[in-house]
Amino acid sequence: MDTSRLPWATGSFPLMLAPMQGVTNRIVRNYFVEQVRPDVLFTEFVRVSGVDPARIPRRDRAELAASEGGVPLVVQLIGRGVKELSEAAVMVVNAGVQHLNLNLGCPYGRTASGCTGGNTLRTPEVLPDILAALRAAIPGSFSVKIRAGYDNPRQIFSLLPLFEQSAIDFLILHPRTVLQQYKGHADHTLTAEVVRATSLPVIANGDIVSATQGLRLREEARPAGLMLGRGAIADPRLFARLRQNETATPTMVERQQGLARMLTALAPDYRTTFCGDAQVLGKLKALLSCVESDALSAMTKPLKRAKRLDTFLDFLNKFQ
Repeated sequence: MDTSRLPWATGSFPLMLAPMQGVTNRIVRNYFVEQVRPDVLFTEFVRVSGVDPARIPRRDRAELAASEGGVPLVVQLIGRGVKELSEAAVMVVNAGVQHLNLNLGCPYGRTASGCTGGNTLRTPEVLPDILAALRAAIPGSFSVKIRAGYDNPRQIFSLLPLFEQSAIDFLILHPRTVLQQYKGHADHTLTAEVVRATSLPVIANGDIVSATQGLRLREEARPAGLMLGRGAIADPRLFARLRQNETATPTMVERQQGLARMLTALAPDYRTTFCGDAQVLGKLKALLSCVESDALSAMTKPLKRAKRLDTFLDFLNKFQ
């Protein structure tokens, strides 16, 4: 494997900001770069059209870049069809992108209604041709983000030889099935098994919500890195805690302050990017949907009930 293609420095342990549709837009990514500087960023998924010969919708083309704020940016594709995906990959590479990822994990919405995202795992026989075509089209790093299986969490083990033969550069594993969606718990004993079963770098993803948990996962499963999603939204300082630059266990006041500061900081850019206060409020509430901690409910429940943006922001001021 050519480690020079990886979007992180050889020998380092990267902390990545997960791609979360409707959440980790460019404004959010920039906030994290300014505050805690993840080692690798991911776009929300870029849809590949099977109808439009341009393949990438205009709104998604603005996402195509090699980096943001000096941090490597991985463009995540979601779609179906060898021709469609390979043509999209060529377009993305020609736009200067150096790192591409194929989404084989998303369990929701339109992505689950056809052979795209996590639903691709229902028909794994299509994968060899897709992976070969994408590898041929991508001179930089090519990775896969995947669930453990569609309905069988052991399916991943039957796919590992294919991923190795296809010369992907790294694998991001969320150890739930597609059918589980986000129910139950991510089983990182499975992550440890996968790490031992493959020569590929494996990035652990799923339910990493505290520094203590993340550091234990690093020690026990021995992944090549960690990808932080909902845990990073609920505690925007989680990257710094995992680097052991800040206390591993924040107080409730510190957690409330961190979340309030992020939401308040995002609001001005959201107002200039989105259309009207109602849409801005909806986008801010989308971030709150990632915060599942009961301990923060005294803060998050009133915010989720807010009907007006000014009411939302006024309430945030109480926590800063």
